[in-house]
Amino acid sequence: MAKIKYYYDPETLSYIPIENNNSIKISNLILFLTSSLLFGVIVLFILLNTSLINTPQELLLNREVKNYELQFELLSRRIEQMENVLTNIEDRDNNIYRVYFEASPVPKEKRLAGFGGINRYKNLEGFDNSDLIIKTTKDIDILSKQLVVQSKSLDEIELLGEKKEKFLASIPSIQPIKNEDLKRVASGYGWRTDPFTKKMRRHFGMDFSAVKGTPVYASGDGKVKRADNRSSGYGKHIRIDHGFGYISLYAHLNDYNVRRGQNVKRGELIGYVGNTGRSVAPHLHYEILKDGKKINPINYYYGNLSPEEYSALVIQASQQNQALD
Repeated sequence: MAKIKYYYDPETLSYIPIENNNSIKISNLILFLTSSLLFGVIVLFILLNTSLINTPQELLLNREVKNYELQFELLSRRIEQMENVLTNIEDRDNNIYRVYFEASPVPKEKRLAGFGGINRYKNLEGFDNSDLIIKTTKDIDILSKQLVVQSKSLDEIELLGEKKEKFLASIPSIQPIKNEDLKRVASGYGWRTDPFTKKMRRHFGMDFSAVKGTPVYASGDGKVKRADNRSSGYGKHIRIDHGFGYISLYAHLNDYNVRRGQNVKRGELIGYVGNTGRSVAPHLHYEILKDGKKINPINYYYGNLSPEEYSALVIQASQQNQALD
């Protein structure tokens, strides 16, 4: 049995039954649905503006952010690996390559220079992951700077290598007369008896006694600076500019096999032993100059002599005998 509802009528002081017709029921239903819908919209709006619930678009964006964070993390690890490899290259560059070529090491300050002053990452601030983005960007900048410095250093090493190869080929390092063509070392570098005045004087080269016409060879790569007899006492002589401050001189020649301005290689035939100029017997007077200063040639015969032959040559050259020029 349906329940009957009443309402109190103050005029009649009695309870009067409430008649439930269809229109009232429909009105109440509409009112309930409207109120529920409005309440639901308000609750949904509140929830959507909190972190309690996300839209599909927000869920998609969150997944993308997580993916980007993972990619940044992987990138940071790769950068760290590359930094370790580059550090190893820098260490070898400073302690092996540059030491070998007698070049000063590149200081750490220079490798990392150029990141001071203003905040170059200001435009990356203010984001949820600014610290991660700034750190990764800074690591890449530092790595790029180090790579540029290291690349320039390797370019310098390559140039030094080319110069070193040229230097090793140019330095006068062989005996200008072959041992089988040599009679003896008549005189060495130092104080010797002058063959004409019989007084002691400085002898600035080495005298190789040999038969007239014996071949004379260039002791290093270079360019013929002079091939004439216009220098007092030397007679017919040749001067070769080897670069790097080195000049070799071959005096008292009988004849030339080269001309002024000609490029020659180590071991190339340049002339023949003679007895021209201030000389008392056929021989080759040989000198080496470094930066304009005459130095002892005995220190530059490592190119074609065995240790035994070199030791014998040192003994002969050190004898206080008479020079031949």
